[in-house]
Amino acid sequence: MNLDGVSKHLLICNGKTCTKNGAEEVTEAIRGDLKKLDLHNEIHTTKTLCNGQCKHGPIVVLYPQGTWYKEMNKTKIEELILQLKEERKNNLGSELYYHDGKTFKYHDSEM
Repeated sequence: MNLDGVSKHLLICNGKTCTKNGAEEVTEAIRGDLKKLDLHNEIHTTKTLCNGQCKHGPIVVLYPQGTWYKEMNKTKIEELILQLKEERKNNLGSELYYHDGKTFKYHDSEM
C-alpha cells in the first residue's frame, strides 16, 4: 500500500471487549465517512487487536497526534471526521490520552 499523501492514521481497536461494545460499527462508520468525504487517501485506517483500554472501548487512536478517544460511537465518529477534515481541534469529550511531545498524558478538562 502506498501511503503518499496520507497525513493521519486512525487505529481502531477491534479487540474482544471493544467488539462487544460496537467496534465493528465504529470501524464501518469511520471508513464510510472517510470515503463519503473523499478523505480515504489522506486518512488511513487500521483495525487493531486490543489496545489495553478495554473498560473505555471502543477505542480509536489518532496518529501522529497521539490522541486516544474512548467510548466511540457513530455520533462521535462523525464529529471526529469533520474535525479532521476541517483541521479543527475541538474537544469531543471523548479524549482519553494525548501526547505532549514526550509522553502520553491522561486527558482532563483542563487541556
